Amino acid sequence: MAGAISCPLIFSERIVAPPTSYIDSVETPQLPDHHGLDSLTLPQVLQHYRVPALSVAVIRDFRIHWAKAYGVADRVSAVAAETDTLFQAASISKPVAAMLVMKAIQDDYFGLYDDVFSVLKSWCPAETTFTRTGKVTPLSLMSHTSGLGDGYGYPGYPPGSALPSLLQILNGEAPCNVGATRFHRSPMSAWQYSGAGYTILQLLLEEVYRQPFATLLHQQVLSPLNMTRSGFDDSVAQQQEQNRARGHDMAGQSMPHKWHRYPEQAAAGLWTTASDLAQFMIELQRSLHGQSNLVLSRNTIQAMATPVGVGDYAAGFAIEKQGDGWYLTHHGDNVGFKGWICGHKQKGYGCVLLCNGDNGVGVIREVTSRIQRVYEWALPRPRE
Repeated sequence: MAGAISCPLIFSERIVAPPTSYIDSVETPQLPDHHGLDSLTLPQVLQHYRVPALSVAVIRDFRIHWAKAYGVADRVSAVAAETDTLFQAASISKPVAAMLVMKAIQDDYFGLYDDVFSVLKSWCPAETTFTRTGKVTPLSLMSHTSGLGDGYGYPGYPPGSALPSLLQILNGEAPCNVGATRFHRSPMSAWQYSGAGYTILQLLLEEVYRQPFATLLHQQVLSPLNMTRSGFDDSVAQQQEQNRARGHDMAGQSMPHKWHRYPEQAAAGLWTTASDLAQFMIELQRSLHGQSNLVLSRNTIQAMATPVGVGDYAAGFAIEKQGDGWYLTHHGDNVGFKGWICGHKQKGYGCVLLCNGDNGVGVIREVTSRIQRVYEWALPRPRE
């Protein structure tokens, strides 16, 4: 079990004495026992769900109140999980990518309501009635309201296998392992989750900036936010290969391959820590209050966090109401990894939880419930 850290708002001063009373209250059995799991310690919750490791960061008053890791990063090596152990963010990559899209919009590379296919030159979808009758915009792609019909994330590729290009992914061509990207309804007519929308945005960003997506995200988002433990396969492999969590199945057994690779970086490819994602959420929260603009102006952040009116998504996040508060949330679901990020839009609190097991949603829900109880917050229930 790793030691805890607590991080003040000034990023260069990250480690101070942890708030042990709060941590103990989350870790120890909960009384009264409402549903059977409350009688378990937090490590016992991991054992119950057969999840090897959990990394947690709790946000309070616009800063990281504490962060801690539990369990083992890899059942084979038995290496303990630490707060700086990298997990796959899975679909939590999407809101991070959305910040980069909003930065491109802020810098006038294209507009939030522009027709994407009037800007993107290297790919266009097969023409249908739906693409002729409506405009596919960056906002509709980020909010899953573009009319795309894939309805999924991406399964990824085992290490050593051939990786498709973005064009091969969008066209459904070998060695791609998903079908071609198609529009099944008019833009802004309905909500349907779509990983492909973010692959289109990844291609768009690479085209207008003329740089790889990983380089762009590092320069424009990760570096300004001091997310020093975040990156993609190539950069992570060079610097932090030995500090990545391994994926595990529903039974808690190690996967045949340590993890899958995701060329669909904007949709699912980020490696990160709970603390780095907490820094990301804090920047969003502070920017909404006009207290920070490390990447985006307050006006741009407000546009990013405003629901589009179809479904419950804004640009990159679900916007959920719980009690009297509104929250920015997103789940993560890759092979062998699960995650959850949640932040109150006004009050500067929330949490990030990352697991390295396919059964991680149960752990995430239980620990979120404990955080909610200890801090007396009304947090949304994490999604499947």
